[in-house]
Formats: sequence, structure tokens, C-alpha cells
Amino acid sequence: MNAPRAAAAVEAPASASSNGEKLQKVLARTGLGSRREMERWIEQGRIAVDGKPAVLGDRVGDRARLSIDGKPIERPPAAETRCILYHKPTGEVCSRKDPQGRRTVFERLPKLKSGRWISIGRLDFNTSGLLLFTTDGELANALMHPSANIEREYMVRVMGAVEEPMLQQMRDGVMLEDGPARFSDIQDGGGDGINHWYYVVLMEGRNREVRRLWESQGLTVSRLKRVRYGDVFIPSKVKQGQWAELDAKEVKGLYRLAGLPQKQLKRSSVKEKEVMERQFGKRKSPVPASRGRPPSRKPHKSHK
Repeated sequence: MNAPRAAAAVEAPASASSNGEKLQKVLARTGLGSRREMERWIEQGRIAVDGKPAVLGDRVGDRARLSIDGKPIERPPAAETRCILYHKPTGEVCSRKDPQGRRTVFERLPKLKSGRWISIGRLDFNTSGLLLFTTDGELANALMHPSANIEREYMVRVMGAVEEPMLQQMRDGVMLEDGPARFSDIQDGGGDGINHWYYVVLMEGRNREVRRLWESQGLTVSRLKRVRYGDVFIPSKVKQGQWAELDAKEVKGLYRLAGLPQKQLKRSSVKEKEVMERQFGKRKSPVPASRGRPPSRKPHKSHK
């Protein structure tokens, strides 16, 4: 019964090469999942190389045709990377397609000739702010791994009477339904009445974690915006629905946080630069001052 399986394991695809890259590494770079997840997919028979079932141990060259469940996989250049930031508005979802027909964060990003944009983390439907995208799936997987311990800073408007013991409890840690959680830093952002602004820092990105921490104290989050991821801040010139290319220093910082060797940075095309600059040239009508507006000061950078 096992003989056919053993024979298949010996027969490598024609494009497999001892000089190529490990198949699971190539697949991880496409953003489909981590290397370990890709190994499981190979074992499950979901991956094919040049039309033949792949096996663990396969190495592939640049010309190998890869597919998953019979569908072709588009491969980004191995030695290049691109990274951009996007100012997500509320009302957009972080999936590539939405069954309910809602706008996704991918719709306004620049089109790629090869590879695809991979989101580094997510923001929920009602949260706005900084989202990072890359063409390097390995970078995205490493940054999203819980062991990365990367700071994420949020600006949050809270409804209710906030007392110091509540803030200290959230600094010390609260047991949520999926485990303990805490803010590594909380700073007052100003405000009066029942609405008050705070800047908070998390070292992980679990689902609705900021909201759930405040809710554990009997308080309600009425607005939430991410303003920083690691060392990358959202620039004031990048308005909601706009994107911007990360500079070389910021990209270098992301690879450092991920513990990966930096790849060659591929810059945007002339046309993309024109589009990027054109969106910054748009000016919206001034918003009248109100008690509901967020604080005007720049977000702080906390230290570990």
C-alpha cells in the first residue's frame, strides 16, 4: 500500500534542483503562510511543481511553475522587496475579497507587475490607522509571529469615567478569554466630559485586544486608530485611503525587527510616484473644531 507513495517521493519534479531554494521557503515568500504551514501543505499533496505533486525536500529554480490545489502561484522576485504603508479608514476590511461586498484595504494600493501585496497584521472593520504591506511573505510572517514582540501604538477615545486603578490594572495585566493581556504603556491624550483620549502600546496584535482591555474595566472605546508599528509612524500628510512608500531606513528597521537579512529595495515606478504625490496634493475642506476631534499633539514613542 505504501509503495506508490515511496516511489513518488523519489521522483522529483523536472525543475527541482539541488542548487535551487527549498520549496517551503519559496512558498512562504508568496505570503501564503509560514514555512511550517507550507510544509504541511506539501505533505497534504496540495502543492505541485511543473504539474507534478511536490514532496518535502524539493528545491526549485526560478523557472519552476508552482500551483496550489491546481491554481497557479505568482512568485515575487526572491532578492527584492517593496514595503508601503496605508492609512486605513474605518469601514474597510483587511481580506482580499469580502462576501458582503465591502471595500477592502487592497483596492487602493498600487498594482504590481509581479508578486502581490501582503498585509503585515490586520485592523478590524471599525479601526482606522496604520497598516503595513510588503511583497516579501517571509518578512510579513516573521513580523506577525507572537515571538517578535513588536510595539503597536494606538490612539483611543474612551467613554466613561476612567480612574487611575483601572489604568494600573491594564498595565499590570488582565485575563481575557484568550489569555492574559496588558498595555506596556498608557499616556493621557487629553479631552473632557465623557470622552477622553489615550495613547496605548501593545506588544502583540490579538483580535480586538485594545477594545477588550478597556471593556474589561467597564469602559467603551468609541474611536480607535493605530498610529505606529515598531519604528514606523503614520505621517500626517498621508490621509485616510492614501498610501506611501517606506524609505530605506524604515525598511531596514522592519527587517531588523524580523531578524532577517535585508533584501534589495525595489522602488516605485515613475507612474506610481506620480500617483502617490497626486494623492497628497488633494486637500479636503477644513474640519470644524469639536470636542470629538482627536488630540493634535504627535504620538509619543515609548521605550521597552
